[in-house]
Amino acid sequence: MKKPDWFLTGMVAAVALAWALPEPGATGGSLHPELVNKAGVSLIFFLHGLSLSLQALAAGTRKWRLHLLIQGSTFLLFPLLGVALLLLVGARLSTELRTGLFFLCALPSTVSSSVALTAAARGNVAAAVFNATLSSLLGVLLTPLWLSVVLGTGGQPLPLGAVVLDLCLWLVLPLGIGQALRPLLGGWAARHKAGIHVADRLTILLLVYTSFCDSVQGGVWRSGVTALVVSAAASVVLLAAALSSTWTASKLLGFERSDRIAALFCGSKKTLASGVPMARLIFGSQPSLAIVLLPIMIYHPLQLVVGGWIAGRLSRQG
Repeated sequence: MKKPDWFLTGMVAAVALAWALPEPGATGGSLHPELVNKAGVSLIFFLHGLSLSLQALAAGTRKWRLHLLIQGSTFLLFPLLGVALLLLVGARLSTELRTGLFFLCALPSTVSSSVALTAAARGNVAAAVFNATLSSLLGVLLTPLWLSVVLGTGGQPLPLGAVVLDLCLWLVLPLGIGQALRPLLGGWAARHKAGIHVADRLTILLLVYTSFCDSVQGGVWRSGVTALVVSAAASVVLLAAALSSTWTASKLLGFERSDRIAALFCGSKKTLASGVPMARLIFGSQPSLAIVLLPIMIYHPLQLVVGGWIAGRLSRQG
């Protein structure tokens, strides 16, 4: 019997801790989240930079039609589905939940789970590495750009220039520093890959905890059942649409099986690892941030469970 994912368990524990003990992680608390959060974001992307192999990235660059399909699913199909979803729900949902639903749609793909599931299903791993990494880099610009366009139409203009500058300072710069130090520390990072992965996930759990502390103190969750139900339903619909669209499109384009598998997993994933830090930088420390994060926190375990099941079936069929 497979052991439960400690990270998913940790997310539940982080939220529970925020409910039980919100004061330290709330704005002005003893953990000083105003500083800790940005330091945590920088640490996450510095570690990503240390771990990123440009050789593996270069190996997957040649299949441009596959790349267009994956990035189109991530940054065009998903946001358009998000716009349709917002038009469907109208003003019946809170502003924070509508923002969270679209934030989920505008996020880049994952890196680790996209590659891991592609490998487990015997897909094109090099293409998965390339697209997952490219998606993370494009997301620094495209995620806030989509948010600016959609939120701006609702009378909530997003300061795009300031947001992109902040993302570059706290995400791209640490990533670049990590990559620059790779010749010196790359061997160390490879030897301690498991430890780096744990540090990365623990930092994310800290960000989840502080994100929920303000919402608990501010009483945001008094009507939280509706937010949970809507987020879960939307996550199921979005994941089903992305999986079916990427698989069907890749078959119509005549891709070989390994490329179809890469498209399936890379084009349907959304990142929690980058999503939480990006939300902290884009939306700041506000009590409603937990509602904004709720859809991606539900979509994340859902995509892993469904993706793992699909990867197992594809592996047996291959």
